[in-house]
This record gives sequence, structure tokens and C-alpha cells, in this order.
Amino acid sequence: MDIQLPKRIDGGEVGVLQNARQVTVIGANGSGKTRFCNELMASHRGKAYRLSALKALFPINSDKEPLEGSIDAMFQHINDMSPQVKNSANTEFDRLTYIMMLDEFRDLMNYKTHLLLGEPVEFPKTKLDTTVRMWQEVFPKNKVLRENGKLLFTTEGQSDKYSPLRLSDGEKAVLYFIGAVLYAMPDAVILVDDPETFIHHNIMHTLWNVIEEMRPDCTFIYNTHDLDFVSSRVDNQCVWVKAFDPEQKAWDYEVMPKSNNLSDALYLDILGSRKPVLFVEGDDTHSIDSRLYPLIFPEYTVKPLGSCDKVIESVRAFSDLRSFHRLDSRGIVDRDRRTEDEVAYLRRKNIFVPNVAEIENILMLEGVVRAVARYRRRRDDEVFGKVLNSVMKMFARDIKSQALQHVRHRVKRDVEMRIDMKFHSISALEEHMIDLVNEIKPRDMYEQYCREFHEYLQKRDYMQVLRVYNNKLMLGDSNVASLCGFNRKDDYLRCVLNILKTDSKYARDIRAAVKACFGIE
Repeated sequence: MDIQLPKRIDGGEVGVLQNARQVTVIGANGSGKTRFCNELMASHRGKAYRLSALKALFPINSDKEPLEGSIDAMFQHINDMSPQVKNSANTEFDRLTYIMMLDEFRDLMNYKTHLLLGEPVEFPKTKLDTTVRMWQEVFPKNKVLRENGKLLFTTEGQSDKYSPLRLSDGEKAVLYFIGAVLYAMPDAVILVDDPETFIHHNIMHTLWNVIEEMRPDCTFIYNTHDLDFVSSRVDNQCVWVKAFDPEQKAWDYEVMPKSNNLSDALYLDILGSRKPVLFVEGDDTHSIDSRLYPLIFPEYTVKPLGSCDKVIESVRAFSDLRSFHRLDSRGIVDRDRRTEDEVAYLRRKNIFVPNVAEIENILMLEGVVRAVARYRRRRDDEVFGKVLNSVMKMFARDIKSQALQHVRHRVKRDVEMRIDMKFHSISALEEHMIDLVNEIKPRDMYEQYCREFHEYLQKRDYMQVLRVYNNKLMLGDSNVASLCGFNRKDDYLRCVLNILKTDSKYARDIRAAVKACFGIE
């Protein structure tokens, strides 16, 4: 079915989603997403069919006229046709189960009538049969019974029978969605508000795939905040709602393109934030990056992506789509052992590279150490002096191994660049590789690094040491935590983060020190 989209704020051409099978509508809170969906439904009168598990499980406001063709409208019609026997179900879920039981009774009565008349007839397969079968596939340990005109439930291995009222919200939601979709009119436009409501992620994607297959004649429109669910729809056309103008009754929205090498879920998550994005290394829960950088750069939406390669690629992919989303994007990667040319190249590509080797070294910056010491009522000169001595001793111990690691990085990069060229024969490649050692001269590199590193030691150049020294144990081995009055290095990190959550002078000093490390005033 073709889905006509609402009026645009800018007066531009109104879009049409052609042959739409799945449509997802996303947007930040307050963007007008719900009104957008209401407008979609209004433009498909007679075919609009709306589902919401959240509303279905709670009492209905009887003052509102039910939507034509809805479960509530069916229930009202049944009661109007049977004035002597009225059902008082006051939730959409209860009304659905009543309608399914009533339809089953009617189908069985018709079956019995045909048998009594001697007419050939197949045993009826009811909507309740389909709903029960699918529901028990989702919850295999639960059984559904039909006794004395009632729908009852029981659990495997137990004799207790209970009514639908005792089902969990998740069990009710699955039963509701399956049964309600079966009652949608032919070729319906089915709007599902929050399809993930009450449903565990392990079953959500499969459940909706099966429900969609039940009704190949229908178009499903999902109003959702669950980006993982959005990405799971394989025939999906996604509409990003950005803003609503109530006076014009018009929206700022875009039909999203495919996002190159950027995952759909990540892309949608960023769009919903409305802030420029900062891609960083690490993960959501365990890395220092994801906890520190949102407090240093609160003007950005910080998204951890794991590896530095993923950060670099995502900044490129997101920048390629900037004409669509109009959001700025940057990245942060550890300096590690990159050369000045490599760092300069990354910075031209909107990748921040700190003037320290890795994220742990940021916590060792002089400005950070002094701010924490003062916050803990310690003498910052004394604390930093001892930290500096510890770091210099560690670096002196590791100079040769650090120099070797820097050489290894440069050799690897140079070899990759020199091999990545065309050769007319295997012999030419062999000759080229034999000459690589003489061309690259790794020993000369090694000796040059050793001289530079010894010079940093002699001058006690703390910042230069932090720039080249990769040592994950530095934070613990430097004793900075104990010097600031903590028992563990994790307590030191936690203190830095807690300070940054305030608007104190200590927070401003830490933030200034870290930004200076990136060359940002």
C-alpha cells in the first residue's frame, strides 16, 4: 500500500512511501511523533487500525468514540446487538478475549447446525485457535484451556487453573497483539504504538516477524523508541520526525536513507539526540572513554564504538550523510604510537587525537592530578612531585621496550604502504621485500627513539613522556590514588568523574586540562 505522508513545515513536496510493507516512525521526545502518527491514521480512514498494549491493559475512557473497525468498536457493536445480555469488560484486552470466545461459540454453533442438517462441513479453525497456538509457541510451558465458556490458563506440571487476569503483562501483550492483528480489516494500515512494550527482546523480533506473516495484506506502521527493533525490520521504510508546527499542522521530517557502513541502530540513536556526535573507543559500560568524555564534552552525544578503526570509519560514514541529517560529527582515538603526520591526518578528518598516548594517561595529566589533590585537601605540589618521580622511574625502566614498540608500529605502517603497490612479477615483489630492511632502517629508528626518550628523562619533560608512554598499569603503579588518599585506583577514577559532574572550580580545572591535551581552548 502507498502511504501518504503529512504536510511539511517548509512547504516542500509531500512524500509518499510506495508499496510500503513496514514503516517505522522515530523521533526525539517532543518532536511531534505521536501527532505525526495520528495524521497518518486520519489519512487512511476506513483502513486505519491502531494497537497499543500499554492502553489495552488498562481501563478505557468510555467518553471517547472508538475508532471505526477497532476492537472497542466491535465490542460496542456486539453489546448494541444484544441489549438483554451486556458484557462489562472495561479493558481492550478483556474485550478482545470476549470477542474471540464469542466468535468461537458462533463458529461451533454453525458447525453443529450444518452437521444436524446433514451438510458437509469442515471443522472450523477459529481466530482463537490461531491465537492460542501462536501464544503457546512463545510460552511453551503455558497451556490454554477453554472451559464452560471461559478462557483459562495453566502452567506445565501444575494443576492450578487461572483466568487471564493472572497473566503477566508480557504474556497479555503477546496474546493481545496476536489476537488483535487477526481482527484487522482487509488491507489495513496497522499502527502499533511501542511494539516493544512488556515484551522481552529475546522474542520481540521473531514475534513481530510471525505476526506480519499472518497478515501479508496489511501495512504495519511502528511508532517506536526501540532502535534495535527498527533495525530488525527487513522491508522497513523509516521516517525521522524532527519537529512539529501546531499552527501550520505541519512537520519537519525525513525519510531516512541507508546509512552506508554505519549501523542503522547507531544512526537512528544519534539522530534522536539532536546534538552533534562524538564517536569514541571502548564500550558502554566498562571503558573509561564512555564515562569520561560525556563529562568533558557535554555538548556532544558521545557514542562508544569499540575499536579505533570503527571510530574512524563511523566519522567518515556519518560525515558522508551530513547533507541529510545536518549534524556535526567527530571522533576521539588514542594517540598510541602514531607519528605526527598520522595525527595531523586524523585531525584533518575531524578525529580528535590527544597529546598523550592513551586514555589512562589523561587521568595522569598534571592539571587533573593537582585538581584531585586539592579537592582531597592534599598539597598538590607534593602530590604531583611524587607522581612525576614515579612516572619517570617507570619510563626509565621501559625505555627500550617502548622504543621497540614505536619502531614496530612505524615499520608495520611503512611495510604496508610499500607492499601496497603493483608488481609485474613475483620476482619483483621478492626483490622489493629484500630491500625493505635497508630502505626502512628499523635499527636507526630504534636508536633515534632511544635518544629522544632519554632526552625526555633528562629534562624531566612530563608531557612528552605521557605522549609516548603506553602503559596501562601507570595509574596504579604511580601511586597517584594513594597519594590523593584513596585505597584503589578505581576510587581515583570515580573521584575524577564525580568532580566533573559538579560545576566546581575543580571540575573546570580538570576539564580545561583535558581539553588542552586535545589542543582545545
